[in-house]
Amino acid sequence: MENSKLNRINELAKLARERELTPEELRERDVLRKEYIAEWRRGAEQVLENTYIVTPDGKKQKLRKRS
Repeated sequence: MENSKLNRINELAKLARERELTPEELRERDVLRKEYIAEWRRGAEQVLENTYIVTPDGKKQKLRKRS
């Protein structure tokens, strides 16, 4: 995620602590949060796709995706 978007999320969070956000700001915050979470999930999935479990006998097993 771009730094400018992360900065905007933080800016809106700070504003929310100081005052009530306008409806436009609430919508913007929701869109940015959803985008951030989606990007975080993609990154976490990539890490897990390249993760292996090493059993006590030394065998490597790739993690299986839950359905």
